Amino acid sequence: MKNFGLLIIIGFMTLNIYSQSKNFIDQPFLETEVETDTLVIPDKIYLTIKLDEEDNRNRRSTEELEKSMLMVLNSLDIDTDKDLSLLDFNSDFKKYFLSSQQVLKAKMYSLIVNDARTAGRVLAGLEKEDISNVSIEKTEYSKSEQLILELKSKAIVKAKQNAENMLAPLNQKLGKAIYISDTNTASLTRQLQGKVAGVQIRGMSSLYGTRAKEDILIDFEKIKFSSKVKVTFVIE
Repeated sequence: MKNFGLLIIIGFMTLNIYSQSKNFIDQPFLETEVETDTLVIPDKIYLTIKLDEEDNRNRRSTEELEKSMLMVLNSLDIDTDKDLSLLDFNSDFKKYFLSSQQVLKAKMYSLIVNDARTAGRVLAGLEKEDISNVSIEKTEYSKSEQLILELKSKAIVKAKQNAENMLAPLNQKLGKAIYISDTNTASLTRQLQGKVAGVQIRGMSSLYGTRAKEDILIDFEKIKFSSKVKVTFVIE
């Protein structure tokens, strides 16, 4: 008897779920999918600077190279306390053993600058101080989270406009949204990491081919952000 009562309850729950599903399907609805995107100029450019006693023409010590690097960065009004950091927990003590008698020290720094012009000035200034082992590691956009939210909002607005335009010839009215799906989680469709793609360098014979004194001009490819949403509206 108890089992019979349980079957009745389960049967009622199944009927209730089926009824709700059927009511949703039976409603006239319109579904539209929209994607919005934009291109932005990166405003966080990561440079890696290697200071090596062996890697300079005049065999200057790491300490001397470090002083020259700081002089260049300070002359460009770069906040070295905030934007310059030492890489690797043991970089201060990283050593290259060339022989049992000789030890050369090296340090690697990470520097963040906010635009291509400053990056070019850093490269040019360091080159004049015989510091040429500098690489561009990656670029980022600092307001990416806010930008993604804005793209989502624009996609929703565009989805509603599309739906209204589709119903206009039918003289039907668009109802409320009953389902919204962020189909690609507002993905960053292009992020430059590692060896940076989309970079063009002009000046100093495309970086150190000669010892020319002109500025180094760098052009970074813009970063593309996109958001795709799918919205289902009731047709009233």
